Formats: sequence, C-alpha cells, structure tokens
Amino acid sequence: MRKNFIKFYIVLIGLAFSFSCLHVQKVVHAEKNDGSGQTVYIIPIEREVERGLEAFLKRTTNEAMESGADHIIFEIDTPGGRVDSAGQIGTLLQNLKLPTTSFIINEALSAGSYIALNTDKIYFVPHATMGASGVINGDGTAADDKAQSAWKERMKAAAESKGRDPIYAEAMADSSIDLPEYGAAKGSFLTLGPTDALKVGYAEGIVDDRVELLHELGLENATIIETQPTLAEEVARFLTNPIVYSILLSVASLGLIVELYSPGFGIPGIMGLTALILFFYGHIVAGLAGMEAIILLLLGIALIVAEFFVPGGILGIIGVGAILVSLFMSGYDIGQMSISVGIAFLVAVIASVILFRRIGMDKGVFRHIILKESTSTELGYVSNSNRSELVGQKGVAVTNLRPSGIADIGDERVDVVSEGTFIDKASQIKVVKVEGARVVVREVNNN
Repeated sequence: MRKNFIKFYIVLIGLAFSFSCLHVQKVVHAEKNDGSGQTVYIIPIEREVERGLEAFLKRTTNEAMESGADHIIFEIDTPGGRVDSAGQIGTLLQNLKLPTTSFIINEALSAGSYIALNTDKIYFVPHATMGASGVINGDGTAADDKAQSAWKERMKAAAESKGRDPIYAEAMADSSIDLPEYGAAKGSFLTLGPTDALKVGYAEGIVDDRVELLHELGLENATIIETQPTLAEEVARFLTNPIVYSILLSVASLGLIVELYSPGFGIPGIMGLTALILFFYGHIVAGLAGMEAIILLLLGIALIVAEFFVPGGILGIIGVGAILVSLFMSGYDIGQMSISVGIAFLVAVIASVILFRRIGMDKGVFRHIILKESTSTELGYVSNSNRSELVGQKGVAVTNLRPSGIADIGDERVDVVSEGTFIDKASQIKVVKVEGARVVVREVNNN
C-alpha cells in the first residue's frame, strides 16, 4: 500500500510539473487596413519585480526578437520590488534592438519606475503614477547610504540613456532633492502623475487605453501578440519569493527530521521532499539554479544515506555540506539565503530536541542503526568482576607499589594500586576503594 502511494506521488509530481511547463501565449490579430505587416508584442509587467519576472521578460523579449517583431509595449502595473532584479531587467531592455514603449496602466513605483526609464517611450493612462523609488530593506527600513547612492546613479543613468533630464529620476530615489513644484519637497521622494510627467519629458503622451496608444504609435493596424506567463513561470515567481522559499526550506527540514523518527516513509517525508522539490523547481524555472546545483543536491542526499551504512561520520558531514552549497548556488541573494537556511536549521534543531525527548531513538531510521543490546551481567556478559567486597580489608604488599603492584589480601593475591604514594614491600596495606577492576590501597601505620 505504501509503495503504491509513493509511486502515485512520484507520477503526480511529474505530471504537475509537465503541465506547468506548457507554454501559454495569446495571439490577437488586429485588422490591417493598410497592409503594413507590422507586429507588436504586448508584455505585462505586473506585481512585484523579482527574479521570476526577469525570467519571463527574458523569454518573451527573446521571442519578440526571433519572430522579427517591430515594437514591444510593456504594460506596467507594479509597486516595485528587488533592485537587483530591476537592474538585470534594465540591462535586458537596454540591449534590445527594437523600439520599446512603457505603458503605465496604474503605477510604476520604485523598481517599476527604473524599468520604465529604460524604454524608449513612456505613456500614461490619466490616473497612473511613476516614482517613489527609494531603496527599502526587507524589514521596511531605509537601505544604507552605499545602496542608496548606487541606486540613485542607476536611476540617473537610465534617464540619461533615453535623453531624459536625470534630475527627476534622482529625485525619485533621493529624498534630499527639493522639487516642491512637483510635490516633492525636501524629505520626500518624487512621484509623477501624467500631467507632470508630460511636462518634464518623462511621458510622450496620456492615453485612455491600448487602442489609443497603438494609434499614437502609428501601430493601429499591426498584428498584436499578447504574451502571458506560463504556469511554470507563475509558479516560479511565487516560489522564488524570499518569504516563500524560507517557509519551504523550514518545511523540508521539519518533514525530513520527523521522518527520521517515523517508521517507514510516510507523510512527513513526502512533505519535506515536496518542499525541497518545489524550492529547486522554482529556482530552476527562474534561471537561478543550474544542473550543477541539482547534481550537488543529489550527491549530498546520497552521501547522507550512505552514512547510515558506513561508520565514521565523514560522509554525512560532506553530504550536508554539498546540500548547503547547492542551496547557496541556487540563491540570488546570499544574505537572504543565509537567513533562510539559518531559520530552517533552527527549526530542525528544535524539532529534533522535542522528538528525542518525546519519542527517543528507538523508532524510525534510528532503530536500524543504533545498537540496543547491552553486555549486561543479566545477559551473561562479564568483562571484569567488581571486587567491592575487598573494601576495608587489610593485607600485605608483596611487591613495592610504584604505585601499582601486588598485595596479599585475605587468602589471595590481588593486583592493586596505591593512592599515588610509594609503598615498600612487606608494608601493611588497607583497601580504601574499588573502581571496577581497580583496587586502591593505602599504607597502614601500626604505630
């Protein structure tokens, strides 16, 4: 029954991953009144900016280039996200060899504003906003001066690369720049609405919808290809979120620790294995983990399993090290990955302590690798007889005790040891204690 369940689980996981990799692309053919033959790709930039989005944009822009598209329109609605991912996306956009337009349909804040600045043209809907691009740490506090300065220079360079006045890009990332006429007094980041963006040259126009935008660009008769993330890319965007993969690693460590204390392979092991698979799956689809990370992971697992059969501990230590290296190789941010691995390790330690106290080491995998029998006297094992009956008895030293030697005690000769002092041959001695087979004696003064 258990084996059939495991087989079903493996098949189910395989089918789920195969289905998630199906490519989903929506193609809309616009009417062509002039036979222009132009093609426009519409690529959405939605939700948070992170590595999953970067992988999606890399795929879709490559498709646009390979298909000979004439224009790419990025429909932006994002509150921002990771500046490192935004930097990679900015480089990607700068390297495109065809015209690009950002169409801000709601907001392009923080990292979103940087992405928009790396395109050739920017259009707003009447209620859209762009800016507020200060760097914020994961805990909600402002980043250090070094990170802020680097990000401000990136914003400035992006604006200059497309012929825009960089002062407004800098003001979006630097609250010390005073632009009260645009609602950015000293101490606040600049956020531009459509009218102000048009005034300062950060927008080419204000349009109500995509149809009007295409007309403004002279592409109203082009073939429109709308791209959407595949299911695999959607899953990857979710799984590569730092909070999510921290939970996955914690669940993996908890499930595998509980499995060590459980008979057979059951729900805890499946739970931990699934979490680990999901972690690497998301990072592979996002382009973060390569085959070398997977090989290291499998090698580490194999070494840990081998440790159960080969004594010494070295294989287990190497195996754990290989798994840790594979995790760090899959992460984009080493600092965040260190925190996630630390949390998972803490969860594992706490679970191990609780389970050891409640269950002990006589169940699960441990029952096969821990020796339970003891060589007790009840089972007929005797290593050395305990001579506790000699305590208090007197005798004579047969040899000099330096400090060990031989003494006559009662009617037998016994190997003895003094308390550290030298005792002459033929001296009177007394047994003061017995420690297993060790009989300790002291010289007796008859005076």
